[in-house]
Order: sequence, then C-alpha cells, then structure tokens
Amino acid sequence: MAVRVAISMGDPSGVGPEVAVRALAELRGRLVPYLFGDGPLLGRLAGRARLGLPLVASGEPLPARGALVAVTSLPAASARPGRPSAAGGRAQLAYLEAAYRCLSERGADALCTAPVSKAQVNRVLPGFVGHTEWLQERTRARRSVMMLAGRRLRVALVTNHLALARVPAAVTPSRLAETVAVTDEALRRDFGLPSPRIAVCALNPHAGDGGAIGREELDLVVPGIRRARRAGADARGPFPADSVFFRAAGGEFDAVVALYHDQGLIPVKLLDALLGETAVNVTLGLPVVRTSPDHGVGYDIAGKGKASPRSMVAALRLAVEIARRRASRRG
Repeated sequence: MAVRVAISMGDPSGVGPEVAVRALAELRGRLVPYLFGDGPLLGRLAGRARLGLPLVASGEPLPARGALVAVTSLPAASARPGRPSAAGGRAQLAYLEAAYRCLSERGADALCTAPVSKAQVNRVLPGFVGHTEWLQERTRARRSVMMLAGRRLRVALVTNHLALARVPAAVTPSRLAETVAVTDEALRRDFGLPSPRIAVCALNPHAGDGGAIGREELDLVVPGIRRARRAGADARGPFPADSVFFRAAGGEFDAVVALYHDQGLIPVKLLDALLGETAVNVTLGLPVVRTSPDHGVGYDIAGKGKASPRSMVAALRLAVEIARRRASRRG
C-alpha cells in the first residue's frame, strides 16, 4: 500500500520547511508526500536536496507520485529564518488548512504537521492553542489525546497546554478515565498491542502519601483509574512521577498517562536528548491519522543547517505505519 501523506510546512520562519524537505529526501520512495507550504521557499529547499518533486499551485490536481503544493508565495521578508512575521502567521494556518482539506477530501491517508508558532497563529485565529485541539474541533472528535511516542516510552496527557494552576481542577475522574480509554484504544488499533498496560501518574509527590501531601490522588486519580478499569482498560496506579517513567522505559508498562504537559514531556525529551530516543507527537482519538515531530519552531537555529530531521522522519514513518495498520483492519 502506497501511503499518501499530507504535510503542512509549519512556520516559514522556523525549522519546519527544512526538516520536512530533508526528511522527504531521506524517505524517498517510502511514501507519497504532498507538502503544503510556500512555493518559492519549498522550491529552493527542494532544489538543494534534489528532492525531485514537482511544484504545483494549490487547487491544481495532485500528481500521483507526490508534490510540493504552493499555498503561498511570500515575499522574502515574511519568511526570513528566525524572524516571525504577521504574514507568516497567516501562512502557517493556511498550510494547515490546505493539508487538512486534502486529508478530509481523501486525497491523503494521513496528516503530518511541521511545527507552528502558537503565538503567531493565535494572532490570526484567537484561541488557537495547538494542532491537537484544532484537529479535535475540525474532526468533531469527542475526545482527543496528545501522545509523545518513542521507542522506549509512550506518554499520553490528560491536560495539554494548560496553566499549571488550573491542572487540579481539570483532572476530574471522568476526564482521566476518558484519557485512559482513548489511549487504550489507540494502543490496540494504531500500535498493534493486544493487551496494553497503562500506568497513571500521581499529581503530588509520593502519590500524596495517603492524603498527607494532598488528596488529589484519593479524590480524583484513584476514582478515574477505577472507572477506566471497569471499562476494560488495564490501568494501574497512581504512581509517583519520579519513578514511573523509569519503570515504563524499562518495559513494565506500554504507556504512561501523565496529568499535565511538563510532567509527561520532560522524561520523553530527556531520553531524546541523552540517548537519541526520537519521539513523535501523535494525536489519539481522531478519525484521521495525525503525527508531528516532537519539537517546536526553533527560531534560534532556523536556516543555519543545524536542525535535525530525525523527529520529522520518525513522524512520517509513524504516520505511514498507523495508516497501513488502520487500512488492514478495514480489510
């Protein structure tokens, strides 16, 4: 099965364009890519990488072997590496919308998104906090879950881009149980694990020490785990966050459900930095396949030849893998 992947270029002033083109050069022939972005910028980068994909205008028929799709033609000042602009903010949202439209109209089998600047997009689309939430709204999914998936560690989040002070109120038993359920289903359907083991993080140090350091575990987390187990998931915990990731990375669990953004992403990115355990951001719970590299726009290194395409390569590979697995389940 030749998997077609719609790719949004991300911030034209960030590392997205260069890592996307370099990743496609590395994966040449292993997928059918449609990279939606800025025509002149993609043309230059693809020429240097000898990518060999045709450049077509947005709205034109897509060639069967893949293409670079020119959604914009920005002036050089609006796409300078490391220098975000208002035009670039509008453009990165346009690339995402075009790539998603291709996917929703069945011109692609999966979506892979290069990094955007949430701050820049928010100026164009107030309330934008990330791809995950945007896609949940667009697909009308009941519940989406952000997961960072690496070779040794998979971490799903109960809350995503939320101020730390608001986390305890957001971690309700029902929200936790829903997160575990979505994670359990995705591990079975998209990752091919027949009996996934899911560990759930505690909120407080030492899992609250029986209420001595807080009652969130007793009042919120334990009831959520019980609901998830009654629904059929092998959910365990709550475990102190200072030890559960080590246990999961050692193979005791197939995934960890963390309660907030930094609790879950710090260990994943530490493994990446120290051991090269490249992770992928994958959105669970959607009717479509969506992956992304696990890094941001990287303004400080954009255009300097320092950005590694490793995570983008991994994101594209995982998109292909999940799309194939879903297709095989459909028969």
